[in-house]
Amino acid sequence: MDLDTTPALLVDRDILDRNIARMAQSAASRGLSLRPHAKTHKCSEIGRRQLGAGARGLTVATVSEAEVFADEGFDDLFVAYPLWVDAARGARLRALADRVRLTVGIDSATGARQLVEHAGTAIGVLIEIDSGHHRTGVLPEQAGTVASTAREAGLDVRGVFTFPGHSYAPDAPDSAAREEADALAAAAASLRAVGIEPTVISGGSSPTALLDVPTVATELRPGVYVFGDAQQLELGAVSESDIALTALATVVSARDEVVVLDAGSKVLGADRAAWATGYGRILGEPDARITALSEHHATVQWPEASTRPRLGDRVRVIPNHVCNAVNLADELITVSGDAVVERWKVAARGCNT
Repeated sequence: MDLDTTPALLVDRDILDRNIARMAQSAASRGLSLRPHAKTHKCSEIGRRQLGAGARGLTVATVSEAEVFADEGFDDLFVAYPLWVDAARGARLRALADRVRLTVGIDSATGARQLVEHAGTAIGVLIEIDSGHHRTGVLPEQAGTVASTAREAGLDVRGVFTFPGHSYAPDAPDSAAREEADALAAAAASLRAVGIEPTVISGGSSPTALLDVPTVATELRPGVYVFGDAQQLELGAVSESDIALTALATVVSARDEVVVLDAGSKVLGADRAAWATGYGRILGEPDARITALSEHHATVQWPEASTRPRLGDRVRVIPNHVCNAVNLADELITVSGDAVVERWKVAARGCNT
């Protein structure tokens, strides 16, 4: 591969397009809209590929991500976060709502009133519910109370949403998907009980999005599926042939079964779930594990002597959590086979506000 230096994030364009098509086809076959979470890729070229495959719009995590994608021409955006809106953020939301169809999350009556005070009523809202992740969101049965307050304040209440983040654990995706389905049904009923018909019932995560679980959901919002990562591998949500993003790294030190690479936590991110078997994987080497990360070093236990690389060799690393790795990069280098095709800017890198 003709690259001058490492580390670098590579995206296999053919696998990427296959992953995008598979999720789009799966959602369509179940009558579900797809609104992918762009916090994973932060890249307009990938967002356009998702819309081209049938996605109805994009999900983002922050107002600044929404601003970047609006600048890139995306006109239907959902900020999937219970925003606390002050005067400065309200002004930004009003400006966005003048350019795009904007929806934001709320999970309290106070948050709804704060949104109206500082951003007005030209913004749609979805009520966030807790479907088992126990992070943000009201209990499903309380969604109607928040929705009623939001409606009285003048907001366009479009429905409910949740994130089944408890699917990120071994043997958990199926049960998490079923709990999510029950929670969304209860939340939708809670809105109907106060006279609000939810036109959007939104959920989904990459570990659960392809599972065919009966649900009242109308929309899915997976993100990681475009690339895959080591977490998805260990959960069984993807196979290695589905991994589209890797970090190209060079061996800078080697001793016995230990190999050290030049891609550390400032390239791969430092996430390691309690159940994960390492800080990342090596593409094509199922028994190799990154056992330690420093800022610029990845220490790899490489038991297979016949495939163990030598000093100066290059290997491809599968990050544990691809969203973090992308947010640390300025660009994604797209490849087809061993040929470099294009370089795509990570346009929303560092957009945390």
